[in-house]
Amino acid sequence: MYDILIIGGGLSGLTNAIVLADAGLNVVLVEKNNYPFHRVCGEYISNEVKPFMKSIGADVESLNTANISELIVSSPYGTTLNAKLDMGGFGVSRYKLDHFLYTIAIQKGCKIVTNTQVEEITYSNPSFSTILSTGEIVTSNLVIGSYGKRSSLDRKLNRPFFHHPSPYIGVKYHIQTDFPKDKIALHNFKDGYCGMSAIEDDKYCLCYLTSRANLKNNGSIEAMENTVLKKNPFLKNVFNNSTFLYDKPEVINEISFEKKSTSENHILMSGDTAGMIAPLCGNGMAMAIHSAKILSNCIKKNYKKNSINLADITNDYTSQWEKEFSKRLYIGKKIQHLFGRPILTEMVIQTVKHIPPLKNWLIKQTHGSYL
Repeated sequence: MYDILIIGGGLSGLTNAIVLADAGLNVVLVEKNNYPFHRVCGEYISNEVKPFMKSIGADVESLNTANISELIVSSPYGTTLNAKLDMGGFGVSRYKLDHFLYTIAIQKGCKIVTNTQVEEITYSNPSFSTILSTGEIVTSNLVIGSYGKRSSLDRKLNRPFFHHPSPYIGVKYHIQTDFPKDKIALHNFKDGYCGMSAIEDDKYCLCYLTSRANLKNNGSIEAMENTVLKKNPFLKNVFNNSTFLYDKPEVINEISFEKKSTSENHILMSGDTAGMIAPLCGNGMAMAIHSAKILSNCIKKNYKKNSINLADITNDYTSQWEKEFSKRLYIGKKIQHLFGRPILTEMVIQTVKHIPPLKNWLIKQTHGSYL
């Protein structure tokens, strides 16, 4: 019998695990992969999370991260927009960061079960019964869903967004290239955009979002990169003059930006499982950690082993989540619609270049304050 069962060991799941185990709760986390492993992710994270991460024993300065202070945005035609990132951020691979948090969670007393999936969850007030792919049945007082952008579990829970197929795919490489380590670039192309920034150990993350139709029309990822992405002169230079460190890219399908809920079938949702900001806004990692901070604090405040009021925890969490993220998600989605179409992207970049207050406002709206 556990106090908390967490499904998924990404940033939000591991952060929840660290905070709740440190508070003395009996926590088990189930992750379908074995650490360390790669994820499709832009691997840039705003400095807003640093104070909080340090407070829970996860000082990222120890990971040899890249410090990032400037943003470059390019249109498919090569027009660029430069902007200072007042708060700044850092680059680190999910391969390294997730494993770092995993080891801390274990040190705090969390039990972590890897290479295992959740098959079924049943709620019978006041507890949950969860069946794992190993056949084991785990009983817990609360369940946190932090299993990412889209999962078969969403279908089993009959979550509304799952019935709206997403047209987006994500592709990620790690590369070695010649690019300033203090900059993050967002290079646009037809029906997509590509982020590039330094991570640890003189490596760079190159990650792009595009449509499945774009891939289908070109037949393969390589053909699409050659005929579509390389029309942007900056991307052409990156693809032609970099060393690619993967035999093949990491790819994820069905990335959904549909509205989600913070609670489903009494399960508390965290990170991308509760709502995903457009990658163009470059701050999904910080948002995942922040959502975990909110949720774990709500649980600590309202959790009493002998009388658990799940409704109070859910209402408190939902209220704080909406206050913190609903506007950011809305604006991020609107910004995303302005890019991916060559002529419109060119017009937006030209306009923002000549209106500095607008540029600063857009950046501020997709970032939070220090946690």
